[in-house]
Amino acid sequence: MFLSVVTDCVNAVADWMRSDRLQLNSDKMEFMWCATVRRQHSLPTVGPLIGSSTVTPSSAVRNLGVYIDSGLTMQSHVRQTVSRCFAVLRQLRTVRRQVPTSVFQSLIDALVLSRLDYCNSLLFGLPANLIQRLQSVQNAAARLICRIRRSEHITPALISLHWLHVPERISFKLAVMTYRSIHGTSPSYLQSCFTRVSDITSRRRLRSSTSHRVDVPPVRFWCHRLKRPASPRRTCAVTRGFQTTTQDLSVFPFLQRHYHMTRVLLSPFITTV
Repeated sequence: MFLSVVTDCVNAVADWMRSDRLQLNSDKMEFMWCATVRRQHSLPTVGPLIGSSTVTPSSAVRNLGVYIDSGLTMQSHVRQTVSRCFAVLRQLRTVRRQVPTSVFQSLIDALVLSRLDYCNSLLFGLPANLIQRLQSVQNAAARLICRIRRSEHITPALISLHWLHVPERISFKLAVMTYRSIHGTSPSYLQSCFTRVSDITSRRRLRSSTSHRVDVPPVRFWCHRLKRPASPRRTCAVTRGFQTTTQDLSVFPFLQRHYHMTRVLLSPFITTV
């Protein structure tokens, strides 16, 4: 029954495109079943009927540069990201001695770190083994910039470059996105996803109503990757030191937020003089 509904929906889209003198390319159509590993064996092996051809279900699809697998494990996305980043690093290694360090760092930022940070908010809550694969890319980039050996510790190099570790970069992205959403500087579709505790009538008399916290709605899960909403909890933990109600992100400047995140997340490796 579900296949028939999907087929009717795609056919309706194809009819709408033909009315505007456009054609739906069925050869580039991808279809994927999303289910847990235990239930994937019970899913149909055929896909919807698009035109005169049947689309075969895929194990992973690409949407806006993000690879999504059927189990929502993000293993395909991590594998593709790591492979492409290391390919770029191998190419940049050949020109390391011909360019200044500042120029080479700019190349790393544009060609490697931009890939690591692209849609990295979707990687929140991944297992440590997948995060470690992404961290290995950042470590290799730092070693290439600072010209240090694999046997040397990588944390001093990351601190000298003012780079946060991959898990902290993900948390930082969520914190900034949530901060902008609750202060009205993000798109409306993101602002509708966040509600302050102080805006809830039944909680205005609680002490949490004056702490600028964000409400965490209850969620039902069907997969281990679908955890409780990460942005409200992460923002409450990271931005606890920024008790402000202004809508301008300039009060959350780069140096201040970077220093705060570095002190909180890298405190075991920093010695206070």
